[in-house]
Amino acid sequence: MKLVSYQSPTGTRLGALEQVGGQEVIADLNQLDSRIPSTMIEFLQGGQELRILADRVTKETTSGRVNRNSVVLKAPVPNPGKIICIGLNYREHAAEANVQIPDYPTIFAKYPNCLIGTKEPIVIPPVTKQVDYEGELAVVMGRRARNVVADQALTYVAGYAPFNDVSARDYQFRTSQWTAGKIFDTFGPMGPALVTADDVPDPQNLDLRVTIGDEVLQDSNTRYMIFSVRHLLAYLSEFMTLEPGDIIATGTPSGVGSRRTPPRFLKPGDSVRVEIERLGILENPVSG
Repeated sequence: MKLVSYQSPTGTRLGALEQVGGQEVIADLNQLDSRIPSTMIEFLQGGQELRILADRVTKETTSGRVNRNSVVLKAPVPNPGKIICIGLNYREHAAEANVQIPDYPTIFAKYPNCLIGTKEPIVIPPVTKQVDYEGELAVVMGRRARNVVADQALTYVAGYAPFNDVSARDYQFRTSQWTAGKIFDTFGPMGPALVTADDVPDPQNLDLRVTIGDEVLQDSNTRYMIFSVRHLLAYLSEFMTLEPGDIIATGTPSGVGSRRTPPRFLKPGDSVRVEIERLGILENPVSG
């Protein structure tokens, strides 16, 4: 199932993205059955029972759909409690950054002010001249996790989505702490949908590609992660409780703009596409 959060006249609503007659449509799950909450976080907190109900009601009726192109898709989880990001998690990216393979995951944070959905603009503020793209696999937690073992870690996952860890490099590298360059408004595109874990047999075998226009800038596969999704969830849950709706952005492969010769930073007029196998295409125009 592909779950989305979309803007309606009454606020952000929870929907299921479907293909009907060759067109993408969205079913408002709360309208189909009032037992289903109208927001993503509440839905995820409801656990497997609600997910089974949502799957059943979308199959039983074809009413209550709107065309995808008639609404604005927001980030699938618009208001997560945590956005945990992993740095230097692909060997080739570590190599292009001239750093050693880390012994432990490198962790930093983004905040909900960053989040936007597909088609919404990445806005470059005038204070930065070095805005970079980072295509990533995002993992969304489906249930509370603390001290989980790696072999069981994926059972805690609700689903996956493309993510773009947009970064202002001139702010990021002012100090040893990266946060300032990571948390600008609109610097966390995510979507188009949260693809539930049952539709992703192996998160460690997904092709990932980033393009701007006809230019392929990143082209890799999640199998090349240094620390797998299982490992990351087990490690993070050693020292924090992961809650339903928390987002883990699992790092980017090589090809980022700041490491190219010459550097290739984002500029107004660009349109950045992050495409991940099975998960869809996240595309955002860039404005200034």
